[in-house]
Amino acid sequence: SGGQARAARGVPEGTLSSLEGRDTSARLPHAGRRAAGTGLCSVTGECQEVFLTVKIILNVFYPFFWQDEAGIPGILVGVSVDGKEVWSEGLGYADVENRVECKPETIMRIASISKCLTMMAVAKLWEEGKLDLDAPVQKYVPEFPEKVYEGEKVTITTRMLVSHLSGIRHYEKDITKVKEEKEKANRALKLTKSHQDKEQKEKEGKGIEKTDCAKQKKEHDSETKSRHSKPGRHDKEFEQEEYYLKEKFESVIESLKIFKNDPLFFKPGSQFLYSTYGFTLLSAVVERASGQKFTDYMLKMFRDLDMLSTVLDDNEAMIYNRARCYIYNKKGRLVNAPYVDNSYKWAGGGFLSSVGDLLKFGNALLYSYQAGQFKNRNNKLLPGYLKPGTVAMMWTPVPKTEVSWDRDGKYAMAWAVVEKNQQYGCCRRQRHYASHTGGAVGASSVLLILPEELDPTALGAQPGAPPRGVVVTIICNMQSVSLNSTALKIAREFDKEKQAQYTE
Repeated sequence: SGGQARAARGVPEGTLSSLEGRDTSARLPHAGRRAAGTGLCSVTGECQEVFLTVKIILNVFYPFFWQDEAGIPGILVGVSVDGKEVWSEGLGYADVENRVECKPETIMRIASISKCLTMMAVAKLWEEGKLDLDAPVQKYVPEFPEKVYEGEKVTITTRMLVSHLSGIRHYEKDITKVKEEKEKANRALKLTKSHQDKEQKEKEGKGIEKTDCAKQKKEHDSETKSRHSKPGRHDKEFEQEEYYLKEKFESVIESLKIFKNDPLFFKPGSQFLYSTYGFTLLSAVVERASGQKFTDYMLKMFRDLDMLSTVLDDNEAMIYNRARCYIYNKKGRLVNAPYVDNSYKWAGGGFLSSVGDLLKFGNALLYSYQAGQFKNRNNKLLPGYLKPGTVAMMWTPVPKTEVSWDRDGKYAMAWAVVEKNQQYGCCRRQRHYASHTGGAVGASSVLLILPEELDPTALGAQPGAPPRGVVVTIICNMQSVSLNSTALKIAREFDKEKQAQYTE
């Protein structure tokens, strides 16, 4: 029954009854929903159940987006299963003042998901032999000065740039503040691990039943807090002045002047520091390696990937279906986001896109990743945009890295990756997936790819065709909204429904 299915998924009963008893359509504009096949999803006839569950997840985590001036004004959600778009919807407003509702075709800032797009270009150039990942960046960009750290000449490579190991600063210029923040984060991580160890000891000493009750209470408290907390919270990172640059840079080489003469924060390769400016340098590398303007090369790649709605975040251009961006002022009121020009960081946070395009991008990667594992009868299976080994390299965690939005993950090459892992029988089982979040002035985003666990004994002989797995993307026109855990929950719901179909 529907209730049993919801219980199996762990949906809070109170949440369900409160949502089912409400006419949400009267309060929330549903400007567009696009689905494949019959009903919401062509995977199974019960996907309306999945849809309700996902709506509950959104209601739990983002209850305020029902009220456009009290929370997230607009949010876009897209889901694909095995390469087929099964859900694409816009909720809320793309333009609050003019009451323009979100729809699947709405275009928003995707922020740091731009890094994943840039990595695709880097990987393609590497496959074609045009780019050496381990050569000094000065081979391609002599305008970037050679660096010295603590009196020693050091080398920065493209491989370091894509994994944030270059030592190039982010928006914060004060190295002391950066070190303090890293120490705070490390202390918090140690406390979290200590708390987890304590819970494990309690479980062993006092029995599972008591620990499970405590866990349920903790999850309930966390859920209640999430329901009553306001999205778009204050984020220290957005205090950095360079987030709000208004200067228009005519080339990626010109934009290097912002940071190229600044000292490195650490020896390249020795530690992790997330850096959008590292990707600005990367865009110059792509430009020189390709022999084309970075923006021209990227737009051509988008055409090849059939991502026709993905464009530069250019303030002057007429871009149909572009949403407005919003923030909260110091009084907690919704206001228009300040004017910014993102031409200084095309590669790291300068693209606009739709959920449909991001699903295409995710599936192109997933297809490339899995293509070598399927039977290629009569050569009907086309090659992926990238080779399987290339995507595997991109999704291999890199030592010394970390991920702020997913404590289970490590950073790889412009992607955060969680590896498959299970330490104990009948206990927590970690699936392999790749994701990236984004935060920009007036926007937040996530793209998550959950590959299907294919039969390892059938290497090169899997039945069917790629891509196999779930891709989820969420974009909203409000900054400082955490979306990764929600995307993962949604991906798991669709994955469960798919697996249930296989077992029936």
